[in-house]
Amino acid sequence: MSLSLKGLQRVALHLLCLVPVLWLFSLVATDGLGANPAEALLRDLGLWALRFVCLALAVTPLRVWLGWNRLAAYRRMLGLYAFFYGSLHWLCYLLLDMGLDWAAVLEDLAKRPFILVGTLAWAILLVLAVTSIPRLIRRMGGKRWQALHRAVYAAAALAVLHFWWMRAGKNNLAEVGVYLAIVAALLLARVLHRYTKGRRIGPPGQPAR
Repeated sequence: MSLSLKGLQRVALHLLCLVPVLWLFSLVATDGLGANPAEALLRDLGLWALRFVCLALAVTPLRVWLGWNRLAAYRRMLGLYAFFYGSLHWLCYLLLDMGLDWAAVLEDLAKRPFILVGTLAWAILLVLAVTSIPRLIRRMGGKRWQALHRAVYAAAALAVLHFWWMRAGKNNLAEVGVYLAIVAALLLARVLHRYTKGRRIGPPGQPAR
């Protein structure tokens, strides 16, 4: 059975979304991550999680302001990949940093706030991923589902704070500023979209609605 054009596009997008993790694990296999491969892998997986959160948030502004309506079909996929990379990031922390020592993990969460903030961001993405199952979407209803999934903005803010806190200890904040600006711009675009949704500026003498 041949795939439709839309099916081919989805396959191509899946492959593109998997390129970063395949590339990273190929570097692990070939000792290409430098002197501290565990730290490099943890850092890069976290960055890709943040990038996919930004991509998912960018779908609505691009669809609304540029008229790229077809992008809406891929927003859920991009959000799930944000959760995928966030889960790999958190799993690497559990395995490589903490050795699956849950007592040490709990102590670390209490002692290092940036770990707690990152875990909260991942927990939000977990809830959003679970509730993206089609059956649950139908049971929740469109309005309640959309209201819940606005929490992705909270996840994005927490992820940027986690990133900032981590880089602040190393006095390396230049890259953090880029992601902070992106998330702030996407949040502003969302606010503007909600404000102007359903409003139309009519000819002179007619009220806007």
